[in-house]
Amino acid sequence: MSEHDHLRDPELDRLVHELNRRAELSDPGGGEAGADPEAGAGREAATGTADAGFDVDSGDGLTPAVDALTEQALHARAPRAGRPQLETVAPAAWLELLPEPPPRASLEAGDALGALLAEAVRRGATDLLLLPGLPPVFRVDGRLKRGDGGPLEGEDLARLFQAQLASRVRREIEERGAADFSLHLPAAGSARPDTGAAAAGWRFRVNLHRQRGQLAAALRALPRDIPTLASLNLPPGFAELVKPSRGLVLVCGPTGSGKSSTLAALIGEINRGRTAHVITIEDPVEFEHRSNRSLIEHVEIGRDARSFSEALRAALRQDPDVILVGEMRDLETMATAISAAETGHLVLATLHSNDAVQSVHRIVDVFPPTQQAQIRQQLALSLHAIVAQQLVPRADGRGRVPAVELMLASFPVRHHIRSDKLEKLYNEITLGKRQGMTSFEESLAQLVREGRIDLEEARVRTSHPEELDARLRG
Repeated sequence: MSEHDHLRDPELDRLVHELNRRAELSDPGGGEAGADPEAGAGREAATGTADAGFDVDSGDGLTPAVDALTEQALHARAPRAGRPQLETVAPAAWLELLPEPPPRASLEAGDALGALLAEAVRRGATDLLLLPGLPPVFRVDGRLKRGDGGPLEGEDLARLFQAQLASRVRREIEERGAADFSLHLPAAGSARPDTGAAAAGWRFRVNLHRQRGQLAAALRALPRDIPTLASLNLPPGFAELVKPSRGLVLVCGPTGSGKSSTLAALIGEINRGRTAHVITIEDPVEFEHRSNRSLIEHVEIGRDARSFSEALRAALRQDPDVILVGEMRDLETMATAISAAETGHLVLATLHSNDAVQSVHRIVDVFPPTQQAQIRQQLALSLHAIVAQQLVPRADGRGRVPAVELMLASFPVRHHIRSDKLEKLYNEITLGKRQGMTSFEESLAQLVREGRIDLEEARVRTSHPEELDARLRG
């Protein structure tokens, strides 16, 4: 049995096999026109007997039974009157069932939105916030600064994004309250982005959303170059995190703490150092890696796949060595990522949490109480390392510098996770300096001693002030 068999979706495999068989043996418009749409639902009901929970395999280790979630997804796709389904659509029409790609507009610095983005680039801003009733707000070095223009009204914002409000984006805003896509702003005098000169401009991640019934937007500048660990002021020892061929590496921190940049630097280390098939799953793609020694594919949520969980399950059938998950948002994505790390893949992912210990709590608490003991067992087996980071303003006011925490999955760490003694993990981090571990307090104290950050900034960000004081005295 293949190492991925326990992750396969039997019902989905059956549907694909049936469609392939029909494509080979008959004309697409032939014997399928009169197919009974209720037949597929009956077969799904007959086979949907997966047991919810996390079960122990017969000898090969612990594997998550995400079948219950998969079964729910299959029932959600059950045929309904007037709606074409995979069972009744010819293979040539499959593309009509895929998500509509988001708008990929190329802006000009002369139009209104392009002018705002060009001003963000000129200021060196990481984010541009557009809210009704306020002037444009730029985030520079972590601090918010109002622009010089007048306040924007809801109608102004709608006009700014009129070209991007395609049917899919408009539908997502109406149904979910928000939509994500990316934009490209060519540099002055540069060629069109579709001629291969896109690298000459700037890319932005856009989140359009509603607030108080009106349109608002948050735009983040995406770096044009792949960063290195040195350029991010991260320890060179982080390169060792991606040398194993399997395991789960988590990069954690609050929004805007540089998690995506750290992951990009780690993928760059792989790309320069060894041959591997790397699949990145992001929403949207933030860093565009070019294949060097490794073969790199980019999957974008909303454009290439409907969700992180579906993209991750599909990636497991695409012969990957390394999988990057832009964000672990839900139970199914977490369960599949942990199982992938168990079964011979190196999985890199981000998580919104403040430190390494909280990251373990965050993963375990996502699961129902009846499954938490099982997920702790799996996490203890698959975890390789957790990196947590924060960006702290420099003492000289010139940018920010990262403070980091690194917890490696040593034997005591695995034991505490398995035994649900998570309160002891911080002690293992402080005692694991010889193994390469470091705590936030050690990192902050070192930055203070080097004069790179102020003591007040360090005190604001520590969760263990007495430990920080001890490190500064020692």
